[in-house]
Amino acid sequence: MTVRHAVPTDCEPVAKLVVRAIRDIAGQLTGEEDEARALARLKLITYDRYLVKIAEGQVAGMILCYPGSDAEALYRPIVERLREKTGDPWLTIDDEADDGEFYIDAFAVFPAFEGRGYGRELIAAAEEWAVASGIRKVALNVDVENDKAHAMYVKLGFEEDKRIRINGHAFRHMTKFL
Repeated sequence: MTVRHAVPTDCEPVAKLVVRAIRDIAGQLTGEEDEARALARLKLITYDRYLVKIAEGQVAGMILCYPGSDAEALYRPIVERLREKTGDPWLTIDDEADDGEFYIDAFAVFPAFEGRGYGRELIAAAEEWAVASGIRKVALNVDVENDKAHAMYVKLGFEEDKRIRINGHAFRHMTKFL
């Protein structure tokens, strides 16, 4: 398996994959409506929470994951920047992760690499990371309209435990116990 932790030189493909994974939520998190500006802002993120799949000498896919208990601290600088940019001291972003779970925040594979099992490899690597971190519950959110992704997660053993809203869209919160 050629999955490794991301490094700063992976910033451009990782940022593109993040936008592919979270679409309009990228605008919410960066405060940028323009995709190029959102990409530039996403390139500044820390890479210690990303795993990347390398194929044919390049980044083919990525997965962003972390303990749910870390979510507030991870999003604090984003919220502070958005509050400063908008002038709204009460601005918040939607809670996606719960304490006690290892949360898969974003996950994508470039179209040229789809159908090769790389997504399963990335999820398996995230599950290994969760276990190594002492967490036996992995969770993710999938758009209720994304039947293809939902079916893949069910096949991998995830089960829906609740519905949540993120940036105005309905999502299935799905969990898997390891």
